[in-house]
Amino acid sequence: MFELVLNVVLVLTSVLLVVLILLHRGKGGGLSSMFGGAVSSQLSGSSVVEKNLNRLTVFTGLVWTVCIVTLGILLKI
Repeated sequence: MFELVLNVVLVLTSVLLVVLILLHRGKGGGLSSMFGGAVSSQLSGSSVVEKNLNRLTVFTGLVWTVCIVTLGILLKI
């Protein structure tokens, strides 16, 4: 039961992590500028938005890491 909950949390955080990383403003004008770079630069002009997006991305990455380590330990036992 606990493994099932961890697997669900892992899948959700994986998808959320991909979305959050793609929301970050690109610095080199690569793929992010191809898909509406002008729109994202107007929306994320505030430094508060960038800080909150960074914090949310780091928190999601930490939850993802804890899920991976916990599942690894549970499956090893």
